[in-house]
This record gives sequence, structure tokens and C-alpha cells, in this order.
Amino acid sequence: MTDMTETALSALSHSISAVVERTAGHIVSVVSHHSLASGFVWRPGLIVTAEEALAEEGEVFVQPQGGERIRATRVGRDHSTDIALLRIERADLPALSLAGVYPVAGSLSVVVGAAEGSATATLGVVSRAAGPWRSMRGGDIDARLELDVALRRGGQGAAALDAHGNAFGMAVRGPRRTIVIPAKTIERVAATLEKHGRMPRGYFGLGLQAVRTSDHKPAAMVMSVDADGPAAKAGILQGDVITAINGTAVEGVRSLLRALGPESVGTSVELLVTRGGTTSTIAVSIGERPQG
Repeated sequence: MTDMTETALSALSHSISAVVERTAGHIVSVVSHHSLASGFVWRPGLIVTAEEALAEEGEVFVQPQGGERIRATRVGRDHSTDIALLRIERADLPALSLAGVYPVAGSLSVVVGAAEGSATATLGVVSRAAGPWRSMRGGDIDARLELDVALRRGGQGAAALDAHGNAFGMAVRGPRRTIVIPAKTIERVAATLEKHGRMPRGYFGLGLQAVRTSDHKPAAMVMSVDADGPAAKAGILQGDVITAINGTAVEGVRSLLRALGPESVGTSVELLVTRGGTTSTIAVSIGERPQG
């Protein structure tokens, strides 16, 4: 029994190390102003990494497996989906193929990252696999995938692989657990960043603060109004209290921000607004958030 168990464990160990070895050539470590992350070659000369782990300013370098550091430039970043795109002046690093099919809960997953030009690996289980969701920052994520692994420093941006060694997304730190930004989201967002340098975001032109109504229900008070913004043009005033959007009660400021995803630009929403004891519905055409 002992010999059979050791043989099975040895086979599993060899399989995992083989998957890591095959993937390592596609993975890079990312260094930016005292911040460390991992990333992978999305297309020749283009690196995808975790937006949250990428410094806002300063130089950026990537380091492939066993290679020297390469200077990189920021192509674009999307805070809402935690995806950033970098460019390097080298097209010889092999791109990582992303699988659009996701593992089910309970499946094994190997997370392959990089640190100072060498591969890192973590083994865990897919603890949750569910349908599309919207992040607290308003990003549309194509699948809710969570792992029971703890990412090491520099592990954000690592590739998440299924039991067959297929990369199904990018591992990042969520509010309470490690989540995977799925392949379909990466393909969609990275393509937009490559083309436009940013993801368009909806814009009300309002500064909001969470409040409670007289009957103790959550709402959002307008603290400031951009005079040239969509809400001002619709008649929203400082001091107004927004209690619902498109007939759904707001749960505070976040529920309004979630309505401002990339696809919201150019659409119209109806806000239920209380002003001086009177409630009315105001239609607002969502604009595009100005750069910066």
C-alpha cells in the first residue's frame, strides 16, 4: 500500500511540475516602483498583468524565465476588471493560449507566476465557479471563479491553469479571497486597451455620499455636480438624494457606480430623486468619464 501511494503521489508531482515547466516560458515577473507582480505574454510584444499591482508612475520592467529585465511601457489599464496591458520591444516571447472553458468547483488548479525571472507555483482547488458578475468597481466579469490559494508577494497577475494545464484566467487578490479574471474577460478588455489605451467608463458627473432616508433606507446624496456633466444637464442639483435607479432601490453609492460600466456610455437611466420633500424621476443620459 505504501509503495502504491508513493507511486501515485510521485506521478501527481511529476504532472504538476511538467505543467509548470511548460507554462513558465510564457510568464514574466513585473517590477514597477517597489511593486512586484507576475504577468503573461498575451500577444507578441504585449504583456497582461494585474492592474492593482502595477504602479501608477515610474519605470516598468518585465523579466522572462531565465532572462534579463526588459523595459516595458504601459499601454492601458482598467481598474474595474484589474487588467493592465504592457508593451515590450520584443516579439520572440511565446504567447500564452487562453482557454474559454472554465473548471468546475472542486477541480484542481495550478497558479503559475514568476519572481525575479524564475517560476513560482501554487496548487489549490477551485472553490467557486459561477456565472457572470459585476465587480465593486463596475467591471463586467464573465465568470465568478475563486481559488482556495494564497498568492505570494508578486503573485498577482499569475496564470491560473486547470488540471489539463490549460490557462483559464489570471489570478488576483479579491477583497477576501483569490479570484480569477477569466480568459473571456481578459481577451475583451486587453483588446480594447490595445486599441484605445483605456476602457470607456460611464459618467454622471456627480460627487456622491452614502446616506439614510428618513425611513432608514440606503440612498446617495449629491455632494457636488460637474456643471458640464450629464447629471447637471438633466437637472440634478447639489443636495438631491437619489433613492432608486431604473426602478430599483439603491444600496448606496456603489449601486450607482455599478451602473457605469463600459457599455453604459450613451444609454439613459431614470433616477428617483428626493428634493425638498418632493420625489420625482429624472432621466440622465450617461456620458463617458473624462480621462484623468
